[in-house]
Amino acid sequence: MDAERVDGVRALLIDVDGVLTVSWKPLPGTVEALRAVREAGLGVALVTNTTSRTRASIARILADAGFPVAADDILTAPAVTAAHLAEQYPEARCALLNSGDVREDLTGVTLVDKDSENADDVDVVVLGGAGPEFGYAALDRAFGHLQRGARLVAMHRNLYWRTEDGLRLDSGAFVTGLEAAARVEAEVTGKPSPAFFAAALGHLGVAAEEALMVGDDVESDVLAAQRAGITGVLVRTGKFLPETLEAADGTPDRVVDSFADVPALLGLAQ
Repeated sequence: MDAERVDGVRALLIDVDGVLTVSWKPLPGTVEALRAVREAGLGVALVTNTTSRTRASIARILADAGFPVAADDILTAPAVTAAHLAEQYPEARCALLNSGDVREDLTGVTLVDKDSENADDVDVVVLGGAGPEFGYAALDRAFGHLQRGARLVAMHRNLYWRTEDGLRLDSGAFVTGLEAAARVEAEVTGKPSPAFFAAALGHLGVAAEEALMVGDDVESDVLAAQRAGITGVLVRTGKFLPETLEAADGTPDRVVDSFADVPALLGLAQ
């Protein structure tokens, strides 16, 4: 660890993939570190752009791995997207392109099946995380909706994430392509959206200056949190690359080797 201690923290915002786990397997020392944070009485919100699983399924996987978490501790991009759609586009007909079934977290959203009779009657194209579903036909269908006037809402614009097999392409590349082709601008609901961090702070009931964000993405996790007034901590795990940190638009408040170093950063006993 190479960071000075941080004082005055009442709650932590913690990314999951690449920080606590990789391919849903705990990184060394992360279970024990999160237990230390919990035992110190600090608030915890797991803030993730993961779009392949629901909040409940994420909680089950993490709990089975030993992490002291429940579904109420987890704030996902799909859940925030549902709230955004309800506020900005009530009763809109939405075409969802996502790898994984997160309909359970899209409460109140009207989803249009591509094979339905009125499949072309779409008000909003919603992009989640990339996977095999992001083939030419699906992307071209989304492009057609946008040409006909549909709005574009993206759960995030991450370019890649890390798995046990290495870095994998994510939906940010496709969001950028659709924006350019259809001449539209996506509304991003997950990290690094300011609304996402505001929702997390509201969930925890703390002010920005009382919170600490821990992430492996220097731009979407750490610098975005810092712009919201939250102390940002970058970990050298997950998608972290030295060249990405060097080319970043700003400097993280702290950089540590892994989430296992966070209790010491906060002066907590383990």
